[in-house]
Amino acid sequence: LALRFPQKLWQMLESGKFQSIWWSESGKCVAINKDLFEMEVLGREGQQVFHTQKIRSFMRQLNAYGFTKMQRKFQRSASLPEFLAEEAAASAHSQILYYYNPSFNREQPMLLETCKRR
Repeated sequence: LALRFPQKLWQMLESGKFQSIWWSESGKCVAINKDLFEMEVLGREGQQVFHTQKIRSFMRQLNAYGFTKMQRKFQRSASLPEFLAEEAAASAHSQILYYYNPSFNREQPMLLETCKRR
């Protein structure tokens, strides 16, 4: 029996085999390093996890199952040197995408069954 998209995603997160995708600290969001994910997961030869090689198709799947993209909130400093350092850190984080679904929570695996395609 083939696994549905949410189950595949869950197994990927729990496996620890991928550096490009992980649970957020709270376990309520999925964090994806976009560029690394494209190479590590979508660019795999012969061992595709998902039926796509395009990040936009993968994101459409996330949206189809009720995931919403979360924006990172950065508190800005008043001093210029600190502000510039924070800007550099924010730019490094720009390749990291965060997705949230109330039915996709690391601490509550039983909710996974309620994660349905729209």
